[in-house]
Amino acid sequence: MKQHDVIISGLHLELTDAMKSIVHEKVEKLFQHEDRIIRLRVELEYNQNVTREEEFIAKGHIEINGAPIVISVATDDLYKSIDLLIDKLDRKLRRRSRLEKVKRKHTHQIDLPADIPKAS
Repeated sequence: MKQHDVIISGLHLELTDAMKSIVHEKVEKLFQHEDRIIRLRVELEYNQNVTREEEFIAKGHIEINGAPIVISVATDDLYKSIDLLIDKLDRKLRRRSRLEKVKRKHTHQIDLPADIPKAS
């Protein structure tokens, strides 16, 4: 199995081996759908609001040919945030792939009006 370039970082959160393995396992789905991914960065963040509510933020950055894909998800459970992040990144990659196929199939012809004089 090919080792993909995945960067996992934690902010205000200590990353355990279990967290890293879960992220790697879920991210493999993205690499199966799109083989042109250059680098994938996942940031896991713990926030505690003024109202003492705990919030886990998962951010995903996909570097790919063209514009990068950046998604952020915030929930009250870290693993739920990771799942939602991967689902959103997957939908975004599939949408991007589908749009590229549509653009390739529908090429536009240049139609010149008949009243334009030709250069001699």
